[in-house]
Amino acid sequence: MYARVTQLEIDTLRTSVDEALELFRANVLPSLREQPGYCGVYVMSTPEGQAVLVSLWATKDAAAEMNSGGWYSTVLGDFGTLFRSPPGRSYYEVLVAETPAAVT
Repeated sequence: MYARVTQLEIDTLRTSVDEALELFRANVLPSLREQPGYCGVYVMSTPEGQAVLVSLWATKDAAAEMNSGGWYSTVLGDFGTLFRSPPGRSYYEVLVAETPAAVT
C-alpha cells in the first residue's frame, strides 16, 4: 500500500475549517472513491486551518496516477481560493498500518 500526503493551510479568513470539510465531503470524496486503486483517506486539521490529508492507494502507480490524469489539478483548481498557499505533496510506501476502532 502507498500513501500520498498532502499538507495545506486553509485560509480561515475566507472560510472555516468546517465549511472546507463539507466541501471536501460533498465535492471531492465521491470522486476520490471512484479513482482506481483508492483505499481510503484520513483528513486531519487544526482549528487554525493547518491540514494534512493522507490518501491510501493499492499501488505506487495508483498513487502517482493522480498527477498524470488531471484529476488532482482539477480538484486543486476548485479549492485554490480556500488555501493560503499551494498544497505540498509527497509519497510514501506504507510499512505498518494499524487502524484504530471507530470512536463514537
